[in-house]
Amino acid sequence: MQQWYLDSGCSKHMTGDKSKFLSISFKPEGHVTYGHNNKGRILGRGSIGDKNILVIHDVLYVEGLKHNLLSISQLCDKGDQVIFKINSCKICLPNTKEVMLIGKRINNLSSRYLFTLFNWLSYIQA
Repeated sequence: MQQWYLDSGCSKHMTGDKSKFLSISFKPEGHVTYGHNNKGRILGRGSIGDKNILVIHDVLYVEGLKHNLLSISQLCDKGDQVIFKINSCKICLPNTKEVMLIGKRINNLSSRYLFTLFNWLSYIQA
């Protein structure tokens, strides 16, 4: 099971797990800076997901990153709609409003939302 966090402080989708990629282009692109000014080296960029269900492109492969992060701003810049509720959120396609992802809020004191790969597209038509 793949777990991805929806992150409002992250400017790009990113992961440190090379196995998450459907396709990847290895090309050093500099660094990303985390919340406490720690840096991670960008080793490449690619696509994640399930080619039969949903693919998210332009995901950075970052050395040493321990979590899988989906960027709210990158989703919104692409035109996707991100809708938050008290204990969940959903990401919808811009034109059809079809639900792509549903996330559950984790840790009641937190504003983090967690997605798992089996929640992607065809499994969430509820």
